[in-house]
Amino acid sequence: MSAIDQLFAELRDSNRKALMPFITAGDPDIETTEAILRSIKASGADLCELGIPYSDPIADGPVIQSSYQRALDRGFKLKQAFDLGKRLLGGPQSPPLAMPRVTMVSYSIINRIGLDSYVEQAKEAGYAGAIVPDLLVEEASAFAKICQAADFSLIQLVTPTTPKERQVRIANLSSGFLYYVSVTGITGERTAMPTDLIDNVGWLRDQTDLPICIGFGISSPETAAQLAPVADGLIVGSAIVRRMALGQDKQDTVNRVCEFVQELRQAIDK
Repeated sequence: MSAIDQLFAELRDSNRKALMPFITAGDPDIETTEAILRSIKASGADLCELGIPYSDPIADGPVIQSSYQRALDRGFKLKQAFDLGKRLLGGPQSPPLAMPRVTMVSYSIINRIGLDSYVEQAKEAGYAGAIVPDLLVEEASAFAKICQAADFSLIQLVTPTTPKERQVRIANLSSGFLYYVSVTGITGERTAMPTDLIDNVGWLRDQTDLPICIGFGISSPETAAQLAPVADGLIVGSAIVRRMALGQDKQDTVNRVCEFVQELRQAIDK
């Protein structure tokens, strides 16, 4: 079992839903990224999605695109995310962080490094899996086998417009959990969810034993509370990254994120 499998088994036993904040690695800097990761667990996060900045993001809206560009403009490199992961494993001067982390990473980056090499380096850095939004199901078999052999979760996306037969194929090649995209289009905050969301997730749940986490569009504690009964977990990105961009300094940025995560946790647990 991967760390993701273990987490969802524990959550299921305690009848709790996973809360997964998304933050961009290196925005505003890698030190702030580390401070946020070390702080959000106490605020109610169960795992965290670390976005790896990429110059041509696939499905990200303007808030996350801007954060990627800021990190890249400051010279972000993938090695920084791996070095950060190793620090979070603990050492003489840094305690370990007992919260699973996954990367949101373009397949172009994985392919450039090499499939085996990416998984090996990510695992050495303590990452439990990878969300790969641009990995086509037709090209996923080889990477899925590598991930399975390494107990490294390969998390893939299903959208409202994905044909049902294709949804099943994606689920069969995924591990850890399935990322259900709640809305058609790019990431970003929404004030309302599609009326057919509950039915769509219910159908998918009948096709797979994997936990289903809903992301895209969750903008408030109210939206989180609305979706919590449907999902095994909720992924919140743009609403968090937007708050980070308003931070006056590192501590203010950490405080803004932690306060919002606390609000989300309280809403989900009601």
